[in-house]
Amino acid sequence: MTILESGLYDIARLFLLPVLLLILASLAYSLWALGAFAVEAWQRRRGVHRSPLIAHRHRTGCGSDDLELWIMKRLEWLRVVARSAPMLGLVATMIPMGPALLALIRNDAQGIGENLTVAFSAVILALVAASIAFFILTFRRRWLLEDLRAVERSLAEAGGAG
Repeated sequence: MTILESGLYDIARLFLLPVLLLILASLAYSLWALGAFAVEAWQRRRGVHRSPLIAHRHRTGCGSDDLELWIMKRLEWLRVVARSAPMLGLVATMIPMGPALLALIRNDAQGIGENLTVAFSAVILALVAASIAFFILTFRRRWLLEDLRAVERSLAEAGGAG
C-alpha cells in the first residue's frame, strides 16, 4: 500500500471503537425506551395513562405551536437512533472488511473469522437498535399527536364557550 492508502486505513481504523461504543449506546437506549414504551402502552390500554404533553400544557400554558416543538424535542433521540444506527452499523461493517480481505489473501481463516464476526455482529446490533427505535417512534408520535389534538379541541371548546 502507498503511504496515502495506509494513512487512510489507519485513520478509518481509529473510528472502529467509537462506532462500536455508539452502537452499544444506541442499543441500550433502544432497550430502555422499549421498556418505557411497554409501560406506557400498558397504562394506555388500562386507561390510567397521564399524558406528559397535557401535563406540560397545564404547567406552562403554552400554545399548540409550542406543544408541537415539545413533541419534536421529546421524539428527537428516537429519531436520531432510528436514522443513525444503520449508518453506524455500515461503518462498523466496512472497517473490519479490509483486514478480513487481507486475511483472505493470506489464507488466514482465523483472521477472516475474527474480522467478519465483529463486522456482522455490529451491523446486526445496529439494525436491531434502529428497528426498536423506529417502532417506538412511530407509535409514540401518533400518541403524542392524539394528545395534542385533544388539547386543541379543549382549547377550541373553551374559546367557543366564552
